[in-house]
Amino acid sequence: MKKIKVGQIGVGHPHAGGKMQAFRKSEDYEVVGVVEPDPQLRKYAESTGIYQGLPFLTQEQLLNIDGLQAVAVETLVPDLLPTAETCIAAGKHIHLDKPAGLSLPHFKRILDQAAQKHLLLQMGYMYRYNPGVVLLRDLLHKGWLGEPFEVHTVISKKMDAASRKKLEPQPGGMMFELACHVIDLVVQILGRPDQVTAFAQHASDIDDRLQDNMLAVFSYPRALATVKSSCNEVQGFDRRHIVVCGSEGTFHLQPFGRPSASLTLSQAKGKYRKGQQEISFPGYTRYTDDVADMAKIIRREKDIDFSYQHDYDVQETVLKSASLPLT
Repeated sequence: MKKIKVGQIGVGHPHAGGKMQAFRKSEDYEVVGVVEPDPQLRKYAESTGIYQGLPFLTQEQLLNIDGLQAVAVETLVPDLLPTAETCIAAGKHIHLDKPAGLSLPHFKRILDQAAQKHLLLQMGYMYRYNPGVVLLRDLLHKGWLGEPFEVHTVISKKMDAASRKKLEPQPGGMMFELACHVIDLVVQILGRPDQVTAFAQHASDIDDRLQDNMLAVFSYPRALATVKSSCNEVQGFDRRHIVVCGSEGTFHLQPFGRPSASLTLSQAKGKYRKGQQEISFPGYTRYTDDVADMAKIIRREKDIDFSYQHDYDVQETVLKSASLPLT
């Protein structure tokens, strides 16, 4: 099967290198070039070896490559939406990394343009294709957990002063920067919340203004959800988790990076027995399934799993959770 020509614009996003590795390792793609106008970022990218042998091009050069079908938008956050809109205007499918900028109307305009042109806009939320999350979606789809009434998520890490300084100019703190990944999961499970109540504080003794300890509570007619994110937690990666409580069962996935789950059911369902059981998953490499799914959608072998409306609802909820404006 003919390979899909893909390029990448930007190397400054924290996920840029991982996405490039996934595209280069995939049999579905031919990576045709990279765009990075910032000389320092380009120098760093060239030093990693991830981009070895790839041509660095201007944005105009990349978008005019004959047969280019898709672009991974991996810029710094302030440049994500302008770059995405340029790519969609050029008729390219895009993988857009998170979070989807600070302007909800701008993001809505891009989604509308993508829909009108029948183009894929795949958001870079890194847990969508996690095998534990895939199982959770299947359990919910089959109704085996019953009606969800509680979702609890935590996504934290430990950041030093230098790392915090890089993040501090970006508004929204850890809820905007990091918790967007699990907000995507909550909206998948419960939909758009009726109300979002946000809490934010600076808890560290490091002298900066970063909102480093944040909580959001989502209200639904018959459910509540909490999202917690901090950059002060020692070994926070190991405690990243999601708990979904339904009327017929509870699912607890922790951690995300090396997924392991506990499933408790009121009645036996399929291959799962009544009561509590532990579920292990084979090792997986982040982003591999993202780019594989993207290829199937571009080739029209399947429909998208995450609608334009879902991505809009997630971004609206991210902004509310970070106490950021929606205009």
